[in-house]
Amino acid sequence: MNPKLVRDRIPNLIRSEGKLPVVHYSDDDEYADCLREKLSEEVDEYLSSEKEEELADILEVIDAICDYKHIDKHSLQELKERKAQEKGSFIKRVVLDNIEEPAQKL
Repeated sequence: MNPKLVRDRIPNLIRSEGKLPVVHYSDDDEYADCLREKLSEEVDEYLSSEKEEELADILEVIDAICDYKHIDKHSLQELKERKAQEKGSFIKRVVLDNIEEPAQKL
């Protein structure tokens, strides 16, 4: 098994099954890498299943990234809203097919 970031209570759940988890606690560099890997893993799981549970896992990882990087979640929400004001959101389901150059005038 490759080492991977797990939720804090997972070792206890493994012990409750009579098994012995082998763990270590990451330093900052490893933690940053693990968070990126975990985000990718959770997004892949959502794309495969489209289950609400996987969206919750994605949010959990995003919260952990915010905590690690000292990103204020309120500020992040404001940034999201500002981008929606400037560029819109995805509500209208607009799909860009192509960008064409205007015809040259002679």
